Amino acid sequence: MAKRNVLDWLRRPVVVAPMAGGPSTPELVIAAGDAGAVGFLAAGYKTPAAMAAEIAAVRDASPDRFGVNLFVPGSPSTEAESIAGYVSSLAAHAEAVGASLGEPTWDDDHLDEKIAILLADPPALVSFTFGCPPAGVIAALSDAGSLVVVTVTDPGEAAIAAAAGADAICVQGSEAGGHRGTFAPDTATGEGHRLIPLTGHVATVTDLPLIAAGGIMSPGQVQAALAAGAVAVQCGTAFLRCRESGANPLYKDALVDPRYTTTAMTRAFSGRWARGLVNGFMLEHGDAPAGYPEINNATRSLRAAAAGKGDTERMSLWAGQGYRSALDRPAGEIIAWLCGEDSGTDPAGLGGPLP
Repeated sequence: MAKRNVLDWLRRPVVVAPMAGGPSTPELVIAAGDAGAVGFLAAGYKTPAAMAAEIAAVRDASPDRFGVNLFVPGSPSTEAESIAGYVSSLAAHAEAVGASLGEPTWDDDHLDEKIAILLADPPALVSFTFGCPPAGVIAALSDAGSLVVVTVTDPGEAAIAAAAGADAICVQGSEAGGHRGTFAPDTATGEGHRLIPLTGHVATVTDLPLIAAGGIMSPGQVQAALAAGAVAVQCGTAFLRCRESGANPLYKDALVDPRYTTTAMTRAFSGRWARGLVNGFMLEHGDAPAGYPEINNATRSLRAAAAGKGDTERMSLWAGQGYRSALDRPAGEIIAWLCGEDSGTDPAGLGGPLP
């Protein structure tokens, strides 16, 4: 595969974010490519075989215009006793939904195996979250023909990614839903920097193309990010309720449920800071310790059982600050609207027309 600039893959300046755990589907990625955007498959939490199967499904319909996102593993936690105590405190929640808590074990998410698959069958883009891979890994992916994007949350991380050979930087503001992409998982707070000023700050340490991510839900916000120096925006929450999203129906409904009035950062579900709808589990466990993926592995069965029971108070409802603007529309229509290229009325009252 010939090496190209990230801009070559964008007819419209929109990237559909990788949303691990179900929302990102081959259908969503294909729809994004068909609409002139780039969609990312979320390889996080999947087996290498499952990742390869999703790549094959996308290639059948949209062979070039897509990316794959990988998690960079950190080190095992040194706070095993604190993590074990926290997991034990969740027993009542597990009992309430008929689940057994898992073991708080560390793993590397099969990173080496996944990279081997991508080197053998390189997509247009490969992105990394939770850290910067070694320069040798970036060089190998580059030699195979993939552009490498690294998610950062501050200028220091951007400088590390640039020095390692990244082709582009995804700048994640604090408004973003889901897990913070910080290189260090145990930062004191999860808040971080807001997107627009952060984009400007990152531009002072690198001239690499910047993709802005965090709370972008409207055409005006797209234009603000582009004006701040980004070449494209990455949106996740905007697509959670779209027709091609694989999000649990309860999750989709919670985004418009009036009882969920705000989002906040939490480590309660995974041991790593993430933004989601504030529910009972988050409120009860605001003092959760750092410990990712150990806590995430321990609570996985609890969260799945809660979804099966229809208990959204114990589900991880990841969402960005603009979650109320997520629409139940085809992904292609949302992309066109975000780019200001459609006509019609706006039933959600978001300040611009929709198809």
